[in-house]
Amino acid sequence: MVKTTRRSNRRRHALTLPELEHSKVAVLNSLGSLQSRRSYKHAIDEFICWYCSEPRLALNRAVVLRYRLYLENIPLAPSTINVRLAAIRRIAYEAADTGLLSPELVAGIRRVKGIKRLGQPVGNWLTAQQGRQLLSSDGETLRGKRDRAMLALLLGCGLRRSELVTLNSDQIQQREDHWVIVDLVGKGRHIRTVPMPWWVKADLDAWISAAGIREGKLFRSIRKDGAIWGLGVTQNVVWYVVKKCAQRAGIDRLAPHDLRRSCARLCHNAGGELEQIQFLLGHISVQTTERYVGCKQQLSKAVNDRIELGSG
Repeated sequence: MVKTTRRSNRRRHALTLPELEHSKVAVLNSLGSLQSRRSYKHAIDEFICWYCSEPRLALNRAVVLRYRLYLENIPLAPSTINVRLAAIRRIAYEAADTGLLSPELVAGIRRVKGIKRLGQPVGNWLTAQQGRQLLSSDGETLRGKRDRAMLALLLGCGLRRSELVTLNSDQIQQREDHWVIVDLVGKGRHIRTVPMPWWVKADLDAWISAAGIREGKLFRSIRKDGAIWGLGVTQNVVWYVVKKCAQRAGIDRLAPHDLRRSCARLCHNAGGELEQIQFLLGHISVQTTERYVGCKQQLSKAVNDRIELGSG
């Protein structure tokens, strides 16, 4: 009788493929960001493939530790491994909510620590001169006007790719005598207002006027014959535009997110306050903004040297 009970508990803790798929759908439905859903879906699919390769494998702390060791031996970057582990924790939480896992097993899985990242990765920031070179693309053709407007919004307003492709014409408004992007829904469904420099507005107006856009999405696909079609563009189009224009400007390995990072540093170099840059980019934590800016302490130009309170 005892053996039967133990065997039954073991089967209950070993999740089946339908149970894993059901938990995966629940996890993905709980995520608001498209990037997070895409990242978690890939991570969960990879784990399910590994998990189902060994039958009768119980989902517990020992198994997750074993999977972490497997990921380290592939090898993967620490940040990638940590995303995979976070996805497994979410699967465990959903399985516990539906009664597939006991709270004790979930608590054990939660105690599996991520991989510490040693050192600091070198970011890719553009200088002001490189930014001008990037924006010096062909602005005479319709495609050139669109690409220049995309680059201007990425570099001048620090938008993400997902924010750029969902931008609507009615979001461009004036607030306090300044052109802004209102009600911009960012990561985690956080809404912010983004001020728009005059040169970004000029490039955007040139594209809107040439394309004859009156409503809907601001950016559209363009056929090889130069005709506009569709009701928007995908994030892959933005990636292609940045890559193509970077090659033309002689800039190697430039990604769309590098323009967002460059926007933060250029604002900081121009005297912008870190708090205002945080509002611009829509970061919840100022530490994230510091990483984007690439801040480091400069002892030779210490900020407290400007404080003169001594009597001597």
